[in-house]
Amino acid sequence: MVGHPFYILDEIDSTNNYAMERVNSGQVTSGTAWFTSNQTAGKGTRGKQWVARAGDIIALSIALQPAMLPLSRQFMLSMAVALGTHDFFSAYAGDETAIKWPNDIYWRDRKAGGILIENVLRGNMWHYAIIGIGLNLNQGKFPEHLPNAVSLKQITGKNWDAATLAQELCRCLDARIRTLQMSALDTLLAEYTAKLFRWQQPGLYRKDGVVFQGIIRNVLPDGHLCLEREGEVLRLGFGEVEFVLS
Repeated sequence: MVGHPFYILDEIDSTNNYAMERVNSGQVTSGTAWFTSNQTAGKGTRGKQWVARAGDIIALSIALQPAMLPLSRQFMLSMAVALGTHDFFSAYAGDETAIKWPNDIYWRDRKAGGILIENVLRGNMWHYAIIGIGLNLNQGKFPEHLPNAVSLKQITGKNWDAATLAQELCRCLDARIRTLQMSALDTLLAEYTAKLFRWQQPGLYRKDGVVFQGIIRNVLPDGHLCLEREGEVLRLGFGEVEFVLS
């Protein structure tokens, strides 16, 4: 089960780094989770850092042996994790919660958290997935260079216990990951796209330094985004396009 065992770390540079060290040393079982609310050098996508004050965040990493999927279907795991995180966050923040492709968590047009999955391979075999999730929890405000960030406290007006909610997040992830089957791809993809930020709606994007209006038309089973621009459908991989926010 995801979150069994569940370790609480008082302070750590990065829960994903810590999880990776445990996996590489062989000192881990599938489903083990490490949590902290005091992460000093967290990792985001494309090498970005994610740092917050102690108590303000959920920083959670899970070591999972994805025996239910071949490596060619790794985007299915990404979708399941995004949906599980959406299930958790929307239970508190409501129906305005969305998934920004590929796996950020948004509330309205503001970022509440993100997901980073790092793979450990043994030859051609998918040995482990290190699932890292960061969620903004108790921040009252954010620095000026993060104008589109939002926390659960800002949405609800309440302070939250990070460790308790992290364990609940593990239960939501476990429920989603248990449903992963090859035959469930179409159903999973349909539910994922239905919860996407800007799904089938016009919005601004940036590619190769050029800002344009586009509409998300599809997400392919391998994770590529199909974005319509002036009648042409672009097939885009991770990092090839940026959402432009107001």
